[in-house]
Order: sequence, then C-alpha cells, then structure tokens
Amino acid sequence: MSPRAFLYFACGLMFWSSAACATELVYTPVNPNFGGHPNNGPTLLSLASATNKHGAKSGLGSSSLNQTPLQQFNQTLERMVLSQLASSATSKLMGQDGKLIPGTFSTENFVITVTDLGGGVLRVTTTEKATGVVTSFEVGQ
Repeated sequence: MSPRAFLYFACGLMFWSSAACATELVYTPVNPNFGGHPNNGPTLLSLASATNKHGAKSGLGSSSLNQTPLQQFNQTLERMVLSQLASSATSKLMGQDGKLIPGTFSTENFVITVTDLGGGVLRVTTTEKATGVVTSFEVGQ
C-alpha cells in the first residue's frame, strides 16, 4: 500500500469514526417531579433538608402539617371571624358607589377614622383600643 493510499484510508477512517460517535444531546431530568428517576427523590430531599436555613414558623404562618386538627379548626375559625369583622367595618365605611366615606367607625377593639385630605386622598387610621397602637395609610379615591 502506498503512503498516499494509506493517508487517504486514515483520513476516511477518522471522518467515519467521528461521525459515528456524534450523537444528539438529550436532557435527562434529575428531579422526579419533572420526569427524573423516582429513586432520586429521597436524595434530593435529604440535600434540601440539610441546606435549609429557615426555621419553623409559629402562629398564622405555621404549616397545617404541623398542627393538630383542633389547632387547624381554631385557626380557620379565627380567620373567618376576622374576615366578617373586616367586611362589616368596610360596609359601614363605604358608600353605595364603593368609595370610602370620611368619618369614624368604632368596634369592640378598634377605632377606624377616615379623614379627607383633599385632592381625592383619604387617610385611614386604625387605633387599637387596648394598646393604643395606631396604624394609618393613605389611599386615592
């Protein structure tokens, strides 16, 4: 075999082998929630738990998984009562057109004052009767 033929054969073999090795890249997810293998779940969970720097919250922000059914019921009941109080307060503070009416509204625990600042701006001030804590914000009408 001549050196030139050997060179052609080597180049052809090199091109043929490189074409045979090239394949399409295929993404394979790791997380089982996105199609990965289910056996990866415990590993990912343990890694996430080990790197979690957030502590458990208590009160209204706590997870319902960490509460007894009685605690969940009491929390739901508290939210419903607060929602009804807020609805009753806003219905007395708003007119038929849905706009706030300047004036004062008093509940058992709070005093809500709506003051007209002019130019379509109202200040809503809420005062807690027991502690005297005052919260206010301004809203455009």
